Amino acid sequence: MKRHSKRLLAFVRTLLRARKGRPVALVVLFSLSLLNLCSEWPNDIVRPAVVDAIDKVAPNSFGTARRILFDHYQRRFPRTPTTQPVTIVQIDEKTLAAFGQWPWPRNRLAGLVDAIAAQKPLAIGLDIYMPEPDQTSPDKVADNLPKEAAALAAGLRALPSHEAILAKSLRAAPTILGAAAFDQAAYTTSTDLRSAPILVHGADPLRSVQRFNYVLASLPELQAAAHGQAMLNVPLEQGVVRRIPLIMGLGEKVVPSLPIEMLRVATGSPFVDVFADASGVQAVGVADVRVPTQSDGEIWLHFAPIESTQNRYVSARDILQGKVDASRIRNKLVLVGLTGSGLTDMRTTPLGELVPGIEIQAQVIETIFEGSFLRRPVWLIWAESAFIMALGLLIIWYVPRTDSRLAVFMRAVPKASAVLGVLLNLLILSSGLFFFRYFGLLVDAASIFIIVSAVMGCFFSTALLHDDAHTVREAAKAAAREEGGGGAGNAPGAGVA
Repeated sequence: MKRHSKRLLAFVRTLLRARKGRPVALVVLFSLSLLNLCSEWPNDIVRPAVVDAIDKVAPNSFGTARRILFDHYQRRFPRTPTTQPVTIVQIDEKTLAAFGQWPWPRNRLAGLVDAIAAQKPLAIGLDIYMPEPDQTSPDKVADNLPKEAAALAAGLRALPSHEAILAKSLRAAPTILGAAAFDQAAYTTSTDLRSAPILVHGADPLRSVQRFNYVLASLPELQAAAHGQAMLNVPLEQGVVRRIPLIMGLGEKVVPSLPIEMLRVATGSPFVDVFADASGVQAVGVADVRVPTQSDGEIWLHFAPIESTQNRYVSARDILQGKVDASRIRNKLVLVGLTGSGLTDMRTTPLGELVPGIEIQAQVIETIFEGSFLRRPVWLIWAESAFIMALGLLIIWYVPRTDSRLAVFMRAVPKASAVLGVLLNLLILSSGLFFFRYFGLLVDAASIFIIVSAVMGCFFSTALLHDDAHTVREAAKAAAREEGGGGAGNAPGAGVA
């Protein structure tokens, strides 16, 4: 076993020393570059089977480092809100204490919608879905009465249902109902949704966007009354919200997300524009607003700290009691959602903050209004790959040269290679921050850092082996000289003239 280990070690040393380490460095450069590309394969090229095979062996190999770096960009330069187009009406602890536990009877929710609508908002988005009938509705209560209360039951059935009351409120105001897409069927899911028309410019976007077969939506009576339906899905990447879809696929149709549908209703537009080509979705638009997207119809969200958005929250209790200044609602995009303890879905942002799910929707709308989009276009992925290959090949050609100024400098200055490596990688990371800060581009400096460091490491290992071999040879020569001198001194007659 020890003999095999020595042979393997000798083989590795020989391999690293071959042609001053260039072949090994080339293998490292090409293999890591391919691995990086496979972890984020561009949609403008058909994904070959070998990419899927590589993903199975090393799934998401560079993805984690990439996400951590992009989060660092946001923490270093979070978005500073310059507008406040959104007001969040929160059904919070104070509201539940004043008006009862959730879920409310639909007629009470109708009262909240009416109170908001009275202040003339541009649109009202409900981060709520109601797939089942209200069991407190008069007709449902009548069904549970004994036969002896037949007269009372008849009187109750003559009253409008809570669904009818809520439908009337939804119809009278610019309202949008939320829905949630699912991969699998459940008791209350369906396969269709009453959504606004999508006007496609170019290629079919369905092959690029995330697709679902089922949806958890409100009752058909409520859908027919509302002015729009929209998806509320917020995808997570390792527990963090980074990207939000503006459109999704439901069966064979394209449906909008809540922020886009809010803008459509607010502007009175009859449809949502989707711009796509062979590489996927390029933009999603409403009226004269066009939002650049990733090829799958998602956008990278540039988050603002939650402390800078607290003034957008209004308690539903204060709305119902008429205690809110009308300017908080008038000409605003109003989101209604649950924030009471145990009722809301809390999400983690790249800033490391835990926020209500409805805050995510508000930040998407705010980002669209400000035009502060983060982008990672396909051309940037190819540009990064080309830069990695060019820099890697330059290093492989230049660094091992013993006659270069760099080689002379590295031999003359202790730890020069380590210092140069650190400076090079600091320059790469600083460039990523620069492009993020001033152009909103998400440059994957992490992958560049890892691959360039690995290539440099090949020559560093070769240098260590060279120094080690040189040390061993010098030690052997010294030992031979010492042995030769000692032998002469012990010979008969040594030192006698």
